[in-house]
Amino acid sequence: MQFSRRDYLLSMAALCAQGSKALARNVTGAMTAADVHPKGYPTVEAVRWIGETLERETQGRLRIQVYFSGQLGRESETIELSRLGALDITRVNFAALNNAFPRTQIFSLPYVFDSVAHMRRAVDGNVGRIVLDGFSARDLVGLAIYDAGMRCFYNVRRPVVTPKDLHGLKLRVPGSDIFIQFVRALGANPTPLPVNEVYSALQTHLIDGAENNWRTFHSSRQFEVAKYWSHSEHSHSPEALLMSRKSFEGLSHSDRELVLAVAKESVPYMRGLWDRMEAESREAVLKGGVQAVDVDRAAFKSAVQPVLRHYLERHDLHDLHAAVRALA
Repeated sequence: MQFSRRDYLLSMAALCAQGSKALARNVTGAMTAADVHPKGYPTVEAVRWIGETLERETQGRLRIQVYFSGQLGRESETIELSRLGALDITRVNFAALNNAFPRTQIFSLPYVFDSVAHMRRAVDGNVGRIVLDGFSARDLVGLAIYDAGMRCFYNVRRPVVTPKDLHGLKLRVPGSDIFIQFVRALGANPTPLPVNEVYSALQTHLIDGAENNWRTFHSSRQFEVAKYWSHSEHSHSPEALLMSRKSFEGLSHSDRELVLAVAKESVPYMRGLWDRMEAESREAVLKGGVQAVDVDRAAFKSAVQPVLRHYLERHDLHDLHAAVRALA
């Protein structure tokens, strides 16, 4: 019987959970990183850049093997593998972290950010540092926060201009209570699905639509099926680059400092790729026959206010939200 790399890591995780001493790992050498996005996606290439930089700075002693396109599992699975020490690094959207790491909810709440520049100011500053530091409580190390673009709705049925146009549509959402609640508040039927299953779900009409950024809409080929795009820009939920605390603590002090520094340096590199590729994707899908429309932004914001108020009743999120809005 042959086992895939993912099967191997899952079996490693099971042994880790049992506290097996056989899994003492020496991470000096090739570290393993996971991403659900395809080869060439900005986050994948940013982690490759980190690996190349570490390899150059340590004369080959540290390097990273990147597994893309979900080869090592869904985001929820790679988070758990990293927590258990069976995977060194994972890149996931903050939406996948919202339920287990409540502080991350500040970045996924609807209409928290006014623009990409506003989001970048927040994640680059004290708010971003507070959220990254929070991962240590559950066996992870926050390395960096990457862009994930402005998330918008798209579907196979009709143009969506007001929340009423979403009523009755079955929309894919990430596995986050926030996304489920605010999509429901807009009158649609939220359906949690892994991002790599969205294309087939649209094609078979298991769902009517989804929400994501231009680059994912393009790279996943969802634009071939869903021809109606709406500029709702309801979320800027960014990406988290996380490292297993077990792997991190297995490094020397100087190597830990190097990994943190290089991860931080990868952010502007990733953003440069993101800005270029996002523009390329937008042009490509519009040429591919997608109809893009503006929305009644005020109506969308009004419809999701109850969800926002519910989450901001928590003192910590209220304070983080105030800090974010102060940067607008």
